[in-house]
Amino acid sequence: MSELDVQIPTAFDPFAEANAEDSGAGTKEYVHIRIQQRNGRKSLTTVQGLKKEFSYNKILKDLKKEFCCNGTVVQDPELGQVIQLQGDQRKNVSSFLVQAGIVKKDNIKIHGF
Repeated sequence: MSELDVQIPTAFDPFAEANAEDSGAGTKEYVHIRIQQRNGRKSLTTVQGLKKEFSYNKILKDLKKEFCCNGTVVQDPELGQVIQLQGDQRKNVSSFLVQAGIVKKDNIKIHGF
């Protein structure tokens, strides 16, 4: 018999590209803006991935004054400092960070719903 060109199919991972570019929640080049559902209609907006040289408390103070909501800075062991705001402030926070010149629009990822 002659040799046949037989190709054995390899395992294909459809999520390989997505996992490669977003390999973790704490990637340094992106600022992640997420929403967490609390009880009922209550929600929480979290901002993580800002550079260390920024003063998180000053950014939080401006965000709270701009959007009339309460918030806090939480120290997470894996993610570092995370800004938490009351309510769904995802679009407001992203536009604020771009207008203030803190982050470029390409480096913001908005997650949720």
